[in-house]
Amino acid sequence: MRFNRLSAILPFALVLLSWVAAAQTKITGDYIETRSADVYTGQCFANGEVGLTGDEAILAWHIRSGSWNDVKLDGLNVVAVVKAKATLGDPYADPYPAKAVLIIDEQATSAEKSALLAFAHHMGGKLLDQVVKVEGAPIDMQVLGLHGGRAALRVGSFVQVQTRGIGENDHLCGNEATFYPPLTHVQHAMPAVAMTDQYQGEGLGTTWTLHDKRSAFVGIF
Repeated sequence: MRFNRLSAILPFALVLLSWVAAAQTKITGDYIETRSADVYTGQCFANGEVGLTGDEAILAWHIRSGSWNDVKLDGLNVVAVVKAKATLGDPYADPYPAKAVLIIDEQATSAEKSALLAFAHHMGGKLLDQVVKVEGAPIDMQVLGLHGGRAALRVGSFVQVQTRGIGENDHLCGNEATFYPPLTHVQHAMPAVAMTDQYQGEGLGTTWTLHDKRSAFVGIF
């Protein structure tokens, strides 16, 4: 039998590449997401919103520990605000291309800002392909209780999110479930009620202020 050196080396090369990729993306932190449609809901409520709303979203990452592109990002934040063409998560509609505004922690250095942008693009994927505006701002993000669904986000004077856990009074039809998954990769996420979900910034051609919707996720990545 002839020995194929390439076939012998290839598995080891693939393992090495996987290890290098894992090392580059070894990063952990907290995640908050809001949508303009309920994510924890019953089929009847979801059908009432699909195609009419759910095309706006806020995605926020607080990096507790880790590096991206060899730049340490501990304690920094990045936020994406999105306006899509259709209800996000609707399997029968195409939400792309979506427009996005990216907001970088104003405390970040130039190198950290570049790394945060690359991280956000990786996490947001196709949702962030069309960024119409990038700006720096003070970002205060706190996950106060993952399983309790308690979190708060404030970005300058134009983004505000406050969430709480889902309780008995939030089961409106008795058949609720997590109807839509989070928009990005998370290690674990809990659906929550967005007591306030607000974007009053520029760049997307729309703003919103919503209250008391079962439209949020609080998670870790």
